[in-house]
Amino acid sequence: MKKKIALLMAAVMAAASLSGCGGSEKVTTEDTTAGSAADTTQAVTEGENGDVKLTMSWWGNQVRNEKTQAALDLYTGQNPGTEIEGQFSEWSDYWNKLATSAAGQAIPDIVQMDYSFIDQYVKNGLLEDLTPYIKDGTLDVSDISENTMASGTVNGGVYAICAGINAPSLLYNKTLLDKNGITVKDYMTTDEFIDLCREVYQKTGYKTNIAYYNAGAYLDYFMRGSDVVLYGDKKMGGEEKDYLPFFQMYETGIKEGWFIDPGVFAELSIGSVEQEPLVYGSSPETMSWCAFYNSNQLTAMQKAAPEGMEIGITTWPSADPKKSGYLKSSQFFSVGAHSKNPEEAVKVINFLTNSSDANNILLGERGVPASSVIAKELAPKMSDVDQKVIKFVNEVVTPNCSPINPPQPDGASEVSNLLNQVQEQLCYGVYDAKTAAEEFYNGANSIMSKK
Repeated sequence: MKKKIALLMAAVMAAASLSGCGGSEKVTTEDTTAGSAADTTQAVTEGENGDVKLTMSWWGNQVRNEKTQAALDLYTGQNPGTEIEGQFSEWSDYWNKLATSAAGQAIPDIVQMDYSFIDQYVKNGLLEDLTPYIKDGTLDVSDISENTMASGTVNGGVYAICAGINAPSLLYNKTLLDKNGITVKDYMTTDEFIDLCREVYQKTGYKTNIAYYNAGAYLDYFMRGSDVVLYGDKKMGGEEKDYLPFFQMYETGIKEGWFIDPGVFAELSIGSVEQEPLVYGSSPETMSWCAFYNSNQLTAMQKAAPEGMEIGITTWPSADPKKSGYLKSSQFFSVGAHSKNPEEAVKVINFLTNSSDANNILLGERGVPASSVIAKELAPKMSDVDQKVIKFVNEVVTPNCSPINPPQPDGASEVSNLLNQVQEQLCYGVYDAKTAAEEFYNGANSIMSKK
């Protein structure tokens, strides 16, 4: 088990360093002592008077921190005898600390979990199966769709409850395109998207950034449009030829001049909303008319946009966007397998999921609430931008999408890193599309075969 946990820690730290949420950070003394600190927390889960003390960990920004803590304070106020210690970190620090706690068998009682890590944590016995609590009514999931529930299910067990729904979303400079008489349609095919990139470049000079150096999620989406599941059993899905159209899209943009120069990113923090070329740059030559993100990031992108720029939202392009499209949990709530009070931890998750009072505080900060009842209640109380997100998720994506792929297996973070490297070589002209497809497919299969 210790060897498995060590491997998990290495995988989690590597994956965290590849995230669009921030670059790799060094493990600090605080990180390496997280296990012992969590041990102490576990030892005091019951106070002198039999009171229950829980820990809950999450990542995010200060707004999320304040809203989550306020909701937890409301719960403890309504449930005397229960204390909840909130543990907040930024993205990369969060996963380092959580892996360290897992190594000490002291994972927090309530854990904010990411889709890309669920499978690894479940296989290592670190998360509680919530199925018994659903069956006995402690956790009410009656207002959550089957597709959404499936995203937190591993091998028939429910290990994670969606904390907010989002969907892959192409964000774009609506002001620029409207001014130049350019329209954007939902469910664009790849060919329609390429034609649009040409039109925007010809009329405005603005170029296109297709998830440069952060294309793992888009490749997964793109391949679904051709009925290929990206990851198989210790191998990549499909055949080498299936990957060629993905790289040809980049090659076309480079040859025709509408793909953004990769040199633009040399001094930018890739994945940072504030430095995304959609809203950051000094001229059309260094800016992009669009960006590949998720729907819950529209609010942050609009906030980062220059005054007078309206950001639009539509679906990512693929051969068949309705096959490609899916609803995705922006994050989940899970219960740590070593919790001494799992039932009380489940009650907190139920509160965060189904309580109107709690969600009047949270206000969909993690995405569209998983409960359809809560989502409907909140919509009129949210900002115009947030309501635009809800409308997009409910009216554009939900009626025209497919179930999400299974959680990514071991090796996925290394494959994503390889994709970034191959994409870079293609964009700088070292590889053509055929060579890029060959290098990626063979290299990715080599990685997966060793897992």
